[in-house]
Amino acid sequence: QMWVVPLYFTVKLSWWRFLVIWVLFSAVTAFVTFRATRKPLVQTTPRLVYKWFLLIYKISYATGIVGYMAVMFTLFGLNLVFRIKPEDAMDFGISLLFYGLYYGVLERDFAEMCADYMASTIGFYSASGMPTKHLSDSVCAVCGQQILVDVSEEGIIENTYRLSCNHVFHEFCIRGWCIVGKKQTCPYCKEKVDLKRMFSNPWERPHVMYGQLLDWLRYLVAWQPVIIGLVQGINYALGLE
Repeated sequence: QMWVVPLYFTVKLSWWRFLVIWVLFSAVTAFVTFRATRKPLVQTTPRLVYKWFLLIYKISYATGIVGYMAVMFTLFGLNLVFRIKPEDAMDFGISLLFYGLYYGVLERDFAEMCADYMASTIGFYSASGMPTKHLSDSVCAVCGQQILVDVSEEGIIENTYRLSCNHVFHEFCIRGWCIVGKKQTCPYCKEKVDLKRMFSNPWERPHVMYGQLLDWLRYLVAWQPVIIGLVQGINYALGLE
């Protein structure tokens, strides 16, 4: 619904800028999703999928930050320093904030779906049961490719990361799995992933908080019609309509 419903309003209200961005995002995302759902899975597909959704995630994060700062600067009157009208500055900030949050929520839903498809196809992960393959110490369960360096060794092409359950993955893959794909369990044994330990760098923790904010907004939007309907039903039952 969050993907399709805006199309009706943008066409009806002639919001062509949003419509163009929506079409471009949908076209690339449709191609990436198509690649993620193919069997057998091409070796380069997991990295392609995580790179695309990680790019959208970072763009939405930066856009949301700039939009929030523009709104706050307008509330404090700093827009007058640059001789910008308050209504123009507020429209600019709210637009950027909406773009960032909307596409941030949307890409995480698509990324989660693609992550499930890819991991299930590779066979080291099953959403409901036991994995269909045994995981070797030299294989990454997220992408199914060989791990070329040890955990304590810095890799030229790819670094590795060991979870608390002692399973080892490519650093890029496990970060994409946890942050972009919204998975907080080991792709193989489903043990809980400690995100605070995994992202100990203070500059990376806002990404975790931003992801949690997007999840909260997603549930808020999804449950809002139910809440409104429930309130209207109570009002009708009490004769307060």
